[in-house]
Amino acid sequence: MTGRRTFLKLTAAASLASPLAPSVVSAQGAAKVVVVGGGFAGATCARWLKKLEPRLGVTLVEANATYTACPFSNDVLSGRRTLEQQQFGYDGVKRAGVTVAHSAATAVDVAARSVTLADGAKFSFDRLVVAPGVDMNWTALQGYSEAASEKMPHAWKAGPQTTLLRRQLEAMEDGGLVVIVAPAVPYRCPPGPYERAGLIAWYLNTKKPKSKVLILDAKDAFSKQRLFLNAWGQLYPGKVEWVPLSQGGNVASVDPSTMTVSTDFDKYKAAVANVIPPQRAGAIATQAGVADRTGWCPIEPVAFESTLQPGVHVLGDAAIMGAMPKAAFAANAQAKVCAAAIVAKLADRAPQEPRLVNTCYSLAAPDYGFSIAGVYHPDKGQLLEVPGSGGISPIDADASFRLQESRYAESWFSTITGEVFG
Repeated sequence: MTGRRTFLKLTAAASLASPLAPSVVSAQGAAKVVVVGGGFAGATCARWLKKLEPRLGVTLVEANATYTACPFSNDVLSGRRTLEQQQFGYDGVKRAGVTVAHSAATAVDVAARSVTLADGAKFSFDRLVVAPGVDMNWTALQGYSEAASEKMPHAWKAGPQTTLLRRQLEAMEDGGLVVIVAPAVPYRCPPGPYERAGLIAWYLNTKKPKSKVLILDAKDAFSKQRLFLNAWGQLYPGKVEWVPLSQGGNVASVDPSTMTVSTDFDKYKAAVANVIPPQRAGAIATQAGVADRTGWCPIEPVAFESTLQPGVHVLGDAAIMGAMPKAAFAANAQAKVCAAAIVAKLADRAPQEPRLVNTCYSLAAPDYGFSIAGVYHPDKGQLLEVPGSGGISPIDADASFRLQESRYAESWFSTITGEVFG
């Protein structure tokens, strides 16, 4: 594990080694880059643009003055963290020299190279970065809607939905059934539903031991599957049940009025229903013309420039990144590479071909963690994993190893949020 981490760090450093642009200043003044979306991808990209080329005019457009992070939000559900511990402001981004506009982007005119905000402000750009995260696809699951999410929360955007689901778990009587509906890929954070199942089971095991978690899944396999199944068997025997697609796990409809979740073959009465619906790129991506019929955004894998709208780059969960998963670590890595590529393009230089690293930590209990890692590179127009580059935590690790991995996860979260928002 130590050797793998050292290799990944060196690879990441090499991928970002890019000389500064000789000039991004013309007779019309400094070049302007607008970044829409202030999450791990957007905020990182804005800061790195200024770091690589301080003369750039960089504006970050983000509707919210406070960002609520999804990584570790499952620990809010377990009761070990507060929502406030997940929240970060943008003072650090401003100190880095980025102009921050706290208003929603409502329109993008690619031809005119301008972004219009809800408050009426308009920003021109030479390059645009779109990093809007995901929106729920409210039409994809019969019976589920934004109104229904107030009774059957998705909690897949950290914030009020996270608090709602936590309160429902607290109010549930001992012996109640918690149903988690896991969608088909692609969606934000592939192992997230299964980490959530484990941490909810941990809470139930300590506070409501007669209760159970049932996962109804629209697929037959998921990230770190063997590690999760092994952990549940060790930590919560008989308390977590996973029903895959091939065994009738696909959910056909939900009924919030009766708290019923129906698969193709069975009906389940839930005390608490966490319905994670299919997703798509945030709405501004469609308005900007960078989302295709799938609802996601195709890009070329060197500069993450849209294949539908030249001059517009798409980062993070909204983009089709090939083998690279939709995750905060990945978004942060993509953003740094994208910033270097934009600086190069503005100076009429070809961007360097990147190597991108992703490491994903998961918790099955507060002291039980594991991880998976990979290195990705452009190949035939998409991002593919470099053969033999990654690794995964061993299935037979002892308790001290699992504890160490859980501490690595906490350290990673502290480090990345400090880097992006501090």
